[in-house]
Amino acid sequence: MPNAAFKRGGSFLVDALLPEEIFTPEDFDAEQQMYAKTAREFVEKDVLPRDAEIEAKELDVTVGLLKKSGELGLLMADIPEEYGGLGLDKASAALIVESLAGQGSYQVFHLVQTGIGSLPIVYYGTPEQKRRYLPGLADGSLLGCYGLTETAAGSDALAARTKAVLSADGSHYVLNGSKQFITSARVADVLIVFAKVGGEQFTGFLVDKGTAGLSFGPDEHKMGIHGCTTSSIIFEDVQVPVGNVLGEIGQGHKIAFNILNMGRFKLGALAVGMCKRAIEHSLGYCLERKQFGQRLVAFGAIREKLGQMVARTYAAESMAYRTVGLIDQLLAGAADKYGEAGLDSIEEYSVECSMVKVVGSEALDHVVDEMVQCYGGYGYCGEYPAEAYYRDSRINRIYEGTNEINRLVIATMLVRKATSGVLPLFEAAEDVGVPAEAATGVVGAEQAVVANLKKIALLVLGLAARKYGRGLGKEQSIVLRLADLVSATYVAESTLLRTQKDVARRGEAGAALPVAVTRITCEEAIDQAERLARQCLVAMGESGFLETLAALVKRTPADVVAAREVIAAKLVEMERLTI
Repeated sequence: MPNAAFKRGGSFLVDALLPEEIFTPEDFDAEQQMYAKTAREFVEKDVLPRDAEIEAKELDVTVGLLKKSGELGLLMADIPEEYGGLGLDKASAALIVESLAGQGSYQVFHLVQTGIGSLPIVYYGTPEQKRRYLPGLADGSLLGCYGLTETAAGSDALAARTKAVLSADGSHYVLNGSKQFITSARVADVLIVFAKVGGEQFTGFLVDKGTAGLSFGPDEHKMGIHGCTTSSIIFEDVQVPVGNVLGEIGQGHKIAFNILNMGRFKLGALAVGMCKRAIEHSLGYCLERKQFGQRLVAFGAIREKLGQMVARTYAAESMAYRTVGLIDQLLAGAADKYGEAGLDSIEEYSVECSMVKVVGSEALDHVVDEMVQCYGGYGYCGEYPAEAYYRDSRINRIYEGTNEINRLVIATMLVRKATSGVLPLFEAAEDVGVPAEAATGVVGAEQAVVANLKKIALLVLGLAARKYGRGLGKEQSIVLRLADLVSATYVAESTLLRTQKDVARRGEAGAALPVAVTRITCEEAIDQAERLARQCLVAMGESGFLETLAALVKRTPADVVAAREVIAAKLVEMERLTI
């Protein structure tokens, strides 16, 4: 991991970073690449050949694959060595998840098992609970699931109605209620669920398969991920021993929210993996398919699509691994990376994790939509991969917190940090200063764009906080725009820093594709920032700052058309996805 001083979550808005201070995919070592290779080979040799069976919901097939992945060590990354795991860094865990992309339903099962189905026990379980469950979750002999959502408690998880009442002898809790949309519930050996003790104290519980009174509703008929079993869980006087309380009574919200942070950066990594596979399929098809006597890759419209698909993927990948690098850097100094200190390290970057989830899932939706267009009519037919990719991608903007909820987290958490004095955002907003000018070097113009993006974000954040104060969270139309403004800044800087690092390593010619991606990403980011900032300023009655905004966005526009062609030409030349 890069050696750098500790950076607070959100501090990228006020700090100037050097390329060597961030982690990039090019920094993975041989051991980490071997984990990725194992995962990719498992998908190619074991998972994809059984696609039809998985999609037909032959659960014994999927469960068997999960168990085999456990034998290969692919379920163990986040589980401590003392409990049968590998105890890997978060970057390695994210890379494994990315490399498992390719079959929509299986990858969701896998993500549940290695994320929300086991991490609550890793971080909140007692030593006895960890000894009982984690070795099996690590090798696949036990399967887990996570029951949080209810009919009347989706994004508002704390509105749960499932109740837990302590028995008269104090030996167990009696659970009554239900959970909805729970993936893997029907095959899980241990269910991590949440209920309100005494109807008030939101608390986590571990419920074993086969417990009397535990039952399941029918499988949901979903738009995508057809091979996943997703059902309701019904509790009718289910007796759970007091020793199966997870964490502290009344502290279930900590489990729910902290585990979601980890799920978000992993989901961003998985989205990157799906983007790459979608591009590979699209490129392969366009290299072979002919129209008007020419291969599809000869047409400018197709080349534009391929270039933009790669640009969105590279940008999402850059911010995802930058974020896990930050988390790993902080975890490296934690007294107990699986205890409170470890949780604090991950929570520190909750804003970044939310951005990774939003940007990654929306990049994937863009890529698979263009994948369908590349295939044309065949893209709408089930015999070709585009149709399933398109359907399966849509769920990513809903689970692990909807993208709207994550946008609210991004903006409100930043303002909260600024208000509490943790981040000097307001001080920086008071001194936006003169616009940054282009620096020397191949991406010098983009350096100025990123610097000005930060100024724009700080200006609008500061004005919004001043106008609305603690009521900012209620102004969702403004908050959503603030989140996108901040995210555009983070993704542009992440892409720029990665490219600068690559140029230093390979030279300008060797890093031609990353340079092209950076030009596209930064140009689109400043265009988006201008629109979002203008809308916010007008809506807040701060039109007097429009002149300041105009000065900050003034530049010589990058030639994004040429940049996309650079990318497409390289793809066609190499006949494979390459950066």
